[in-house]
Amino acid sequence: MREIAFDTETTGLDPVDGHRVIEIGCIELFNMLPTGRTYHVYLNPERDVPAEALAVHGLSVDFLRDKPTFAEVVADFIDFIGEARLVAHNAEFDVKFINAEFARLGFSPLTATRVVDTLAIARRKFPGAPASLDALCKRFGVDNSARDKYGALLDAELLAQVYLELMGGRQAGLALSAEALTASVARAERRYREPRPHAPNDEELAAHAAFVAQIPEALWRR
Repeated sequence: MREIAFDTETTGLDPVDGHRVIEIGCIELFNMLPTGRTYHVYLNPERDVPAEALAVHGLSVDFLRDKPTFAEVVADFIDFIGEARLVAHNAEFDVKFINAEFARLGFSPLTATRVVDTLAIARRKFPGAPASLDALCKRFGVDNSARDKYGALLDAELLAQVYLELMGGRQAGLALSAEALTASVARAERRYREPRPHAPNDEELAAHAAFVAQIPEALWRR
């Protein structure tokens, strides 16, 4: 099963107010494990970056000025995500921004049915407990020490690890690891049994000969 853990950074909180996506980070998962394939891009929002947003992610207008626009990368982005299920933390936020960018260019929106929201999963599993990405990293022992500011690719990497833990960890399901199977076999005690004789004795040979004599054209006489 192919999934994409993704995150975005934006110029503000709502695309309805004209805010734009300025960074996208994606981590490819296959059967709930990272494959090593990533997609990461900074985007020119073709507008200013308010001070409050700059304080969160540190992406300035000067830094973004020579970056591609969303229109210039949309084909690559769509090609990377393909038909995979999408995983995001507080998915409503990221999806509404991506869909706003799609709408500007005439592309179909991402549907809710293909999106998994780890925030919603965490709130169901741990009601009343903090459910931010940082809080979940702490809960599951995921190292987020490099997260001094928000960044889409780093957050997607952390999200992929948190998602794995939310869904049961690397040893999901009832399957045993190869190491566990090896250890189990190594510990098993095998009872010694004396070898059994297989050669027939004289009485058995005579009984067999008498039986064969009663069979017309018996194979044993050929």
